[in-house]
Amino acid sequence: MKDNFVSDNAKEAVVLNQESRKNIVKDYISKVFIIACKESTHQLEEVLNQESFLYEVLRQETKQEYQNFSRSYLCLMNHQRAWERIILENKPTLIIEADFVPVLGFGMLPLPFNPHQSDVGICWLYTCASQVYSVSSDGYAEGFSTSAVAYIVTPQAARYLLDLAKEVIEKQGATTYSTWDSTIDSFLRQRKLKNYIPWRNYGEHGGLPNLEHHQNNLSRTHRADVLYGQLAFMPIYAGSEKDGKLKFLAVRLQARLKGIFRLATGRFVRLKVLQGSSSPARLLRFAVLRHFSLHL
Repeated sequence: MKDNFVSDNAKEAVVLNQESRKNIVKDYISKVFIIACKESTHQLEEVLNQESFLYEVLRQETKQEYQNFSRSYLCLMNHQRAWERIILENKPTLIIEADFVPVLGFGMLPLPFNPHQSDVGICWLYTCASQVYSVSSDGYAEGFSTSAVAYIVTPQAARYLLDLAKEVIEKQGATTYSTWDSTIDSFLRQRKLKNYIPWRNYGEHGGLPNLEHHQNNLSRTHRADVLYGQLAFMPIYAGSEKDGKLKFLAVRLQARLKGIFRLATGRFVRLKVLQGSSSPARLLRFAVLRHFSLHL
């Protein structure tokens, strides 16, 4: 049978690959670490309880010497604590930041990589400025993201990420802004590990604009381009209850349009990647059909 890109069979194949796997997130993840500073984690903890996840909040300590530290460095310090714990527990773990808003039932969503594979590094459940490199015959997508809002990390990857943290500390120091999260993919791939992205995002970055990003000529905000389902609760950026719904819809619509724009301009699937792919039709199906969703 011909591999028609727009055929119903092709659409059905992608849906089966993405939604009918035996492996689900809840069955694979042993624990969740919530990375927090002063933010409330009450709603997030409620969702994790409902999903029957074991979790622990790793809250940033308040010390006088931290006052001049870059926020990016403080964030790295907290993730570093989680990586150290993962090595001790020696099990794959989900790390989420306090402003992550998961979709309803995210624990029952398909695991975006093969859990029996020995060379998995990390898998982002929320992506930012993402790219897809390849898609296997069973629907697992190797790719890139530049965000540490929500990701699964294996013990072997955690060991390497501690080396990354040490490198950032030595080369850039505590007071200098660092885009350390954008180097995770290349750092792990150089060490022969493979990183994965989901078909659609398992949640949203619900935080307010980051002024430190803006001061360093980066976008102040990043949102999920397309979600797997309805969010479990309203993100912080939606603001007050009075006009929160309208603001939320406006932000989500903008994020959806930005995602489509990135696809159309070859930023999600690079032309060179497509030309060098052994299965370009599969790659395009993954990239395009993910946007056919009714969820903002």
